[in-house]
Amino acid sequence: MEKYKAAVVGALVAGVVTTLVMNVGRKTGLLTKTLDRDAVDWIDRVSGSRAVIGDAGTSAVEFVNHLGASAAFAAAVPALRQAAPSLSPAALGALYGTALYAVNIGAIAPVLGITEGEIEAGPRKAGERWAIHVLQAVVTAVVAERLASRPLAD
Repeated sequence: MEKYKAAVVGALVAGVVTTLVMNVGRKTGLLTKTLDRDAVDWIDRVSGSRAVIGDAGTSAVEFVNHLGASAAFAAAVPALRQAAPSLSPAALGALYGTALYAVNIGAIAPVLGITEGEIEAGPRKAGERWAIHVLQAVVTAVVAERLASRPLAD
């Protein structure tokens, strides 16, 4: 499969995986209020979406947004792979996930009002957010690598 298509498919798989992990983590008490719930609250604050489409509808909007962002960020994976060919896909994903966390959650999300900022969130919540970003990028990179190394069947 072409490397950019493989990266996008990997990102979509990773988006589903991280959403499942966040849901299970919240329901079992292993995770606190996860970033997807912060995003749902933000969407509602800026649009009043819960009054129109409810919490489930607002959650669906957030999920589609999450998948779109995942696919967009995955476009960098092939270039990163080319720049660091000796790194394993998991190591590449861990580094990229850390960078995405630092930029998106450490800097952009608090400015937009999506999160309270990582210092205010505290080490547990910040660590959870970082771990989810690393998981997202690792799954993306590993799936993309596997798909890109396989030719499509005729």
